[in-house]
Amino acid sequence: MTSGRRAAPLFIQALVLVILTLVAAQVVAIAVIFTLPPPPPEFYRQSEITRALKTGQPVEARDGRQLVIKRQHRMGPAQPDNPRRAEFKAAIGRALDVSPSRIQIITDNGPRFFVRRAGKASPDAARGPERGPGGPGGPRGPDDLKSDLRRDGPPPPGEGPPPRDEPLIFGDFELGVRQADGSWSVVEPKPSFRLDSWQQRILLILGLSILAVSPLAWLFARRLAGPITAFADAAERLGRDPRAVPLELTGSSEVLAAVSAFNMMQERLRRYVEDRTAMIGAIAHDLRTPLTRLRFRIEATPEDVRVKLASDIDQMEAMISAALAFVRDTTRPAERTRLELASLLESVVDEAAETGGQATVERGEKIVIEGDPVALKRLVANLVENALKYGQVARGRVFRDGGMAILEVDDDGPGIPASELERVFEPFFRGE
Repeated sequence: MTSGRRAAPLFIQALVLVILTLVAAQVVAIAVIFTLPPPPPEFYRQSEITRALKTGQPVEARDGRQLVIKRQHRMGPAQPDNPRRAEFKAAIGRALDVSPSRIQIITDNGPRFFVRRAGKASPDAARGPERGPGGPGGPRGPDDLKSDLRRDGPPPPGEGPPPRDEPLIFGDFELGVRQADGSWSVVEPKPSFRLDSWQQRILLILGLSILAVSPLAWLFARRLAGPITAFADAAERLGRDPRAVPLELTGSSEVLAAVSAFNMMQERLRRYVEDRTAMIGAIAHDLRTPLTRLRFRIEATPEDVRVKLASDIDQMEAMISAALAFVRDTTRPAERTRLELASLLESVVDEAAETGGQATVERGEKIVIEGDPVALKRLVANLVENALKYGQVARGRVFRDGGMAILEVDDDGPGIPASELERVFEPFFRGE
């Protein structure tokens, strides 16, 4: 039994992987948030919305998506008006010469703030959200509303033209105007499959987090899965040869405990197989002595009885020889060499034919394999001998099937009952 350097337990390794993954994802998210500028909202001007309602045609918004017009029989539930919303509806009503009561605005994704922009950059545009006496987001007073509405009207006598200020709305919305027949003309940003800026930002953070965490997760997963793969390979070797080299791994305390238990199991199996084969060999060897005495004693028996007894003794000696050969094959170390399978079959068939057996082999392709030449020759010889003994003829062939080399031996015997097809692979089993 061998073991290696002890590492942290699997629980600790998995916990560290989870913590490092979360930390790496958060670091990437913070880096993106502080590095990239904030995503700009999509603005829609009152003049663009008005133009779409007047013409009934789509309008290209300068800071947003295309505005489209549709007709529908009803609008969604009315939303309460705040000063900004009322101001925006009043501006639309004046431009269309309709009452603001016939105008309805619906924002699906939460409240939208209506702002004003004077020239290239007005104080309201910089403010963003609604502003009033209460500060950002607070209610606007009557004086504020009167001042803004006064700027939308004609200039007072003696003053020049008013500055370019225009109400704006950003985000998704539906603005409907009720017609005389009760239907609604609705303008809204054209639905699009493209992602908004904030959605693109989230996907970018997700993608970068995956890229940052993937190598770390791959290293941890490989480290955790390595012992499992080694156990599978060791179990496969143990099935072929109980005398395989003991498993040696480094890893966590759980892995080292499993390695120790596996090596102890392999040692017990090796001792069990060796004790069983040694017992079989001893019994088979000891049986040869009484059989030899029986062979001498039957010399004095009548001829007809002596022939039958001699046949039984020969059969018993053949069985004992097979048992001893089996013990020798299982106790000696396996020697795998490259050999040509068709030549091996031909040599066995030729030896059987020389002793008078009707054994033939079909000429086939040459297939080179790696195997134990002694064990394989004994296996093929048993197949040919059984075919001749119970089927009178033996016909052998070798061919390739995909990545497998197939060796077949046919005969004309009665066959094996279906109930015994699995048992014929047991050592020393013999049918009727």
